Amino acid sequence: MRIRDWDRNLKIRLAGEASFNVILWAFFPFLSIYFAESFGKGWTGILLMLSQALSVLANLSGGYCADRFGRKKMMVVAAIGQAVGYGLFALASSPWLFQPIVGFAGFTIASLFSSFYYPASQAMVADVVPDRHRAGVFAVFYTAANIAVVIGPLIGSVLFLDDPFIVLAAASALCVLLAILLGRLIRETLPIEIADRVNADKGRPWYRFITEQLRDYRVIASDRVFFLFILAGVLLSQTFMQLDLLFPVFLKETVPLTTVLSYGDWSWQLTGEKLFGLIVSENGLFVALFTVIVTRWMLGFRDRIVFIGGALFYALGIAIFGQMSTFWGFTLAIAVFTLAELMSAGPQQAFVSRLAPEHMRGQYFAASSVRFTLGRTIAPLSIPLSSWIGFEWTFWILTGLSILAAFLYHLMFNRYDRQG
Repeated sequence: MRIRDWDRNLKIRLAGEASFNVILWAFFPFLSIYFAESFGKGWTGILLMLSQALSVLANLSGGYCADRFGRKKMMVVAAIGQAVGYGLFALASSPWLFQPIVGFAGFTIASLFSSFYYPASQAMVADVVPDRHRAGVFAVFYTAANIAVVIGPLIGSVLFLDDPFIVLAAASALCVLLAILLGRLIRETLPIEIADRVNADKGRPWYRFITEQLRDYRVIASDRVFFLFILAGVLLSQTFMQLDLLFPVFLKETVPLTTVLSYGDWSWQLTGEKLFGLIVSENGLFVALFTVIVTRWMLGFRDRIVFIGGALFYALGIAIFGQMSTFWGFTLAIAVFTLAELMSAGPQQAFVSRLAPEHMRGQYFAASSVRFTLGRTIAPLSIPLSSWIGFEWTFWILTGLSILAAFLYHLMFNRYDRQG
């Protein structure tokens, strides 16, 4: 399905969200540096854990709100909420009012509303795109997001580290513009049958939806194969979620200056902070270039090999990263790290669909998100951990968690094969 054949809603969203994602990735990877300088590594980890826990709760109710109030309305409200949050963050980072705790409050508000935005936006794709074309449409949005990951950190390494107010103010302004575009130019796509079903439940309190979502996770306890899958995923997430948590703090504190390129008397040198922006851009570039190639390559291997291999490559990538001090060393580490990311993404979703009984497929996919919700909540612990035991031991612990995840995948497939 070509972009020119898309529904008008999707074309507008693609342009608006792609622009915002560039600005988002101009500051998001550097936030752990920003907050660590303001609060110290210990408090930064605790505050980020709190922020992510609140975002998880917001995400659980995001789908309910999209069904009850409409996709368009929730996306507009979420965009306005993000504008307010980033505006508050920008004001708190300005030369006139430097208040990091107020900035963190603004970041938390923006994160909460972001968690409301994406369930509605994904539901809108399902509303207007036939089933056979949805994967292609999501792939275009995914590619656009990864292009933003290439461009944004390069901008942020130049602008955000020197003047965060400008970048955050631009993010707030773009959210206002996105809210106006969504409010005026797109139409509501909430199917009538969903609206009728939700309206019939209006007498129930809103929090009942969250309790029902949590109840769906009971499948974890009853399916041992699925339980091992979730447990391994939570351990593995402690590795790949460090890209915008531990990695920037590590580079800032251990790489005062490194040479990227040199020729004769000329050399291109970067501080650890600016080097991090380049490393994240490399990750986005590798994902954009090699997703299709690696996905096709993985089709030739059994799931056991793909899962265990991906976990071991994550272990290798983060072990290499913790030992490097040069640009090319970090590039090697992030290449291995990205290979693990591309190996793991598609096959794991396909495995869940095969594992789930047809009548419980929705519950299984809902429960599988625990890998990321729990992982996202726990992962910021790495920042205070690095101040307690040092970076080297922290990286070795993360390496060990990935190896342990590989072992759990081995146990999982042994049990899966016995069950036939």
